[in-house]
Amino acid sequence: MTAAIRRCRPHFVGAAWFSAVINLLYLTPTIFMMQVYDRVMSTGNVGTLIALGGACLLGLGTLASLDWLRSRLLVRVTTCMDEALAPDVIRATLSQPAMSRHERAEALRHFDTFRQSLGGGAILALLDVPWAPIYLAVAFLLHPALGVLSLVACVVLLALAWSNERATHHMLGEANDAASLAYAHQSQVTAYAAEVRALGMREALIARQLGERAQSITLQIRASLANGNHSGIIKFVRLAFQSLALAVGGYLAIHGSISGGSIFAASLLLSKAVQPIEQIVGAWKGLLQARQSYRAVNSILNDASTVVRTHLPAATGLVEVERLAVLTPQNERVALAGVSFRVEPGEFIGVAGLSGSGKSTLLRALAGATAPANGSVRYDGSAYADWDPEQIARQIGYLPQDFALFPGTVKENISRFAGMLGEADETTIDARAIEAAKLVGVHDMIVRLPNGYQTPIGLGGVGLSAGQTQRIALARAFYGQPRILIFDEPNAHLDAEAEAALIAALADQKAKGVTVIIAAHSGEMLAAADKVLILQNGQVARFGSTKVERANLQPIPSGERAA
Repeated sequence: MTAAIRRCRPHFVGAAWFSAVINLLYLTPTIFMMQVYDRVMSTGNVGTLIALGGACLLGLGTLASLDWLRSRLLVRVTTCMDEALAPDVIRATLSQPAMSRHERAEALRHFDTFRQSLGGGAILALLDVPWAPIYLAVAFLLHPALGVLSLVACVVLLALAWSNERATHHMLGEANDAASLAYAHQSQVTAYAAEVRALGMREALIARQLGERAQSITLQIRASLANGNHSGIIKFVRLAFQSLALAVGGYLAIHGSISGGSIFAASLLLSKAVQPIEQIVGAWKGLLQARQSYRAVNSILNDASTVVRTHLPAATGLVEVERLAVLTPQNERVALAGVSFRVEPGEFIGVAGLSGSGKSTLLRALAGATAPANGSVRYDGSAYADWDPEQIARQIGYLPQDFALFPGTVKENISRFAGMLGEADETTIDARAIEAAKLVGVHDMIVRLPNGYQTPIGLGGVGLSAGQTQRIALARAFYGQPRILIFDEPNAHLDAEAEAALIAALADQKAKGVTVIIAAHSGEMLAAADKVLILQNGQVARFGSTKVERANLQPIPSGERAA
């Protein structure tokens, strides 16, 4: 974040200089009023009035032009910040396995909140605050009493602003957190609206969502009311001090200490000196949100790894797992503990176990989708963390349990959106995508779609059946001829013909020296494996070429377990 802000420094410096000149030019109406009252009214000289009017218009025109330029500079700041940080924020959210889905979804929103605040009215008020002494100095020049009065007004309003911060800080934080959570829950529910209706949960989830919204709105109302109370008090104090300035100015004018024009000038100067403070309090909610967003984004970027890794030789398929331990996403319990085994290049390993034994967690850790709490996963002797993430990911064909297709065409999903990077021409990408599709027997199904390989896929695979989605995800796993295949329940939605094609494809890959690791319940799928790894309560219960029988999945005495 610091580097990005430093990159935008020229814009901030320019805006600050413009603010200095603008605040000087804001004295134009005050000086014009004093001169008209003291020179024109007493002499009746129309020429002087015209000259003063022309000078006033020139000053105001310059002020408006500089204010316009300052606003444009701050808009450029938001663009500069987006160019400097958006790639890092997106990259950080996609490269940190420990982040929850909610945190990933909120990361870019936090960044945009902070970025947009840099071009808002609150920043303009902050840029004007340092120049308030200009108005205080002019007030002291008019008369020390007027200067002291203006200074007291600034101190009182600053104290009220600090009180506003103390009163609203925690309430606004709680309100923002509650709103964020409510939106996240609503987003998940709407994504599965059809399933919600089919399960008869619509009214129940509506009631829950309304309850969460009510709690969020209640907290927002409390914070807004507290902020509104301070805003009202500040407005009253400002107007009271302005009126007092008129009264003091009138008293001084009666005794000949200042001219008649200075009476109104004193009120205008005091108003301008405290105006930024009032504006900041009015925008306090936005400022707190910007501060909260800054901390969230800064935390994400600080946690992101910036290590430049050596480009290692292509993997041969050797996989070594050493004392691997993985926690559940909420860190509530241990999902895997002390898992160790070795897979030679070209071996076919079947992973079995009862539901909740840790099969999917193990495969996610092997593919780099989950960060281990302890231990390591090594490919060709190098730990996963030592590989360049993109390099090792291209050498792994991973099929997650939920398939996870993304908005785009069928070809883009199979090719892992390789065309976006421009690393290969479209002809090469087409050939590789078709090769992967034919390998799993899905090519004929794809060409029968309305637009073939260019058929668009909606969010989460909308527009395809579960079987079609899984087969396209399988083709994606085979894309680019990876050296390691990691599949989680690859036959869950396949018919007998598709499953036979998959087993044949895996046998072909094994013959080519590709390492295959599959979690499955199907006896036929596991029967094709060289070895079977049986998990029980997050630990290795058995690993070897033993035949998989139902008894294998029953509890095994701890003394018989192989680490």
